[in-house]
Amino acid sequence: MADGIYELLNAARLNSAKLDIAKLDIAKARVVMAGLALSMVMATIDRGWAQAAAPVLGVQPSAQQPLPPASQPQHIELAPAPVERENPGLINEIGKLFEKSKSILPPLKSPSETINDLSNLTRPSSMVTGRAACVVASNGAPDCKLGADRLCQSKGFKEGKSLDTDASEKCSPVVYVPRHKRGPNDCKTENFVTRALCQ
Repeated sequence: MADGIYELLNAARLNSAKLDIAKLDIAKARVVMAGLALSMVMATIDRGWAQAAAPVLGVQPSAQQPLPPASQPQHIELAPAPVERENPGLINEIGKLFEKSKSILPPLKSPSETINDLSNLTRPSSMVTGRAACVVASNGAPDCKLGADRLCQSKGFKEGKSLDTDASEKCSPVVYVPRHKRGPNDCKTENFVTRALCQ
């Protein structure tokens, strides 16, 4: 039984020694942190003292310089701000990408502009049928927006979008003469809007 008590006391002493070592490690860590903080403070103080004017090359500073009279205000010239040099790292390049994307992407709309756009989409509209000619654009393609607008205006609406179109070929009467050889300018294709969504 005495041996068991002795073993328990030895185990308690070992745990106490481990606890003392852990406390010592914590104390060392605190000393290291205090030294680091002190070195940071000293570095900032050192920079503050380093603002004294350095001698110009080739010119020796004189031993005695006259002091300005105390009654005149002193003008202190500040050194120009240091020029920031560009950091060519990955983070800098990503920052440049975001700056460039601001000029490329369209600006965000305000909430009131977004609501106005949504209200324009939800305005009541009607589908109308009829027949309105599409004008020929400068590139030769049919422009049916004007035809859809004309069709909607004939039904009492302001504007419209074409939903369905139709095309037909209109030829001169000479084409129907027997033995007439058809030329490229004898017929032309006309396009019509037949259904439009009007607002």
